[in-house]
Amino acid sequence: MALNVDTLKSERDKLKEGLREIEAEQRKLEVEIKALRQREIQAKREIEALNVLLEIHDARDPNNKKPAAKKPDE
Repeated sequence: MALNVDTLKSERDKLKEGLREIEAEQRKLEVEIKALRQREIQAKREIEALNVLLEIHDARDPNNKKPAAKKPDE
């Protein structure tokens, strides 16, 4: 059975369009991932800042016997 050139071209064009849609979705997801990473970094910075404040407080309070706060894993 011979393959029709027009059928092959049509199938190729459909695949190309599908690939463009996948690439567009991928770019969108990459932007979302970047935003999530930035939020993660910001949260870690805030945690570290609060840990420093707690350590300063603990160092100034001689009656405080609690161990210093632990740093978050990075």
